[in-house]
Amino acid sequence: MISTVVWGTGNVGRAAIRAVEAHPALKLAAVLVHNPGKVGRDAGELAGLDHGLGVAATDDVDGVLAGSPGAVVYAATGDIRPDEALADIGRAIRAGAVVVTPALYPLYDQRNAPPEFRDPMLAAVAEGGGSLFVSGVDPGWGNDVLPLLISGLGTTVDAVRCQEIFDYSTYDQEDSVRQLIGMGHPMDYEPLMLAPSVPTMVWGGQIRLMARALGVQLDEIREATDRRALTDTVRTRTMGEFEAGTQGAVRFEVQGIVGGEPRIVIEHVTRIHPSCAPDWPMPPDSDGAHRVIIEGRPRIQVTVEATDEGENRSAGGNATAVGRLVGAIDWLVDAEPGLYDALDVPLRPAVGRLGRK
Repeated sequence: MISTVVWGTGNVGRAAIRAVEAHPALKLAAVLVHNPGKVGRDAGELAGLDHGLGVAATDDVDGVLAGSPGAVVYAATGDIRPDEALADIGRAIRAGAVVVTPALYPLYDQRNAPPEFRDPMLAAVAEGGGSLFVSGVDPGWGNDVLPLLISGLGTTVDAVRCQEIFDYSTYDQEDSVRQLIGMGHPMDYEPLMLAPSVPTMVWGGQIRLMARALGVQLDEIREATDRRALTDTVRTRTMGEFEAGTQGAVRFEVQGIVGGEPRIVIEHVTRIHPSCAPDWPMPPDSDGAHRVIIEGRPRIQVTVEATDEGENRSAGGNATAVGRLVGAIDWLVDAEPGLYDALDVPLRPAVGRLGRK
């Protein structure tokens, strides 16, 4: 059994505790928290399980890492604290652990990551002998292993399009929805997530991964963005009111240009209410889905819907990201120390988990 630590108990951490507990090759060794109010609480309670797991949450990072865990699921956010996340992950790798995390977007495509991200991780690997695999859902399996798998069913492929289409009022991070993405702000507000170069920073690695797997050379990566205002004031179940005239929907593309044409595209269509931008692509229902479209012969379209924590689509997406990461731990433990990406780490069947409670 691989002793495994879950670091963080937010949206991703809750799912990570459940995933580690369900995996037959892993043993939950510790849960690290930042909030003093969570210290001492049982991991099962924090994960929303109906039973305890006998592991009390702690904020003693040094003590946990001194125990030389085999793996760490780093579930703390890196969106607005990348330097701190990078330092935390480096500590775990130097302790000899395999680390899996969705936290640092530049390291999804670790081969082309900026030196300020890649070099400290390589140094940590050399010092401690651990490993790192960074992945998620989107960016993550929704625009690496899934589209590449589906592309193999085509006779000819003209373009690969990956879509995330979501009602973000179901997303349990109101500050990110309002501040980073700009929902509910006046249309002259400039949200960080849509600033020039930021979409490429987040999703460009996925474009490069797909291009590498498909054996094509990128001319460049382009961005295209559109925003819509709410025509009426709406009230959401989880985030309160969004006023008419404020941003209610965003659509952007990160385009991999091959031979002068956008051949590999990651598209996001995000709404705070289904009444906004009804002419844009819609999910099968109003909540959300991930979709891959292979333009070519034949034309192939696959839509994935995941739910968790009370039929919540955002929670379902988080759980699939965690499933990809936690399911890779035993493979990474057997592999040589190093940095890995989605083209290195296989997506495997749920061996030993069928029917497991």
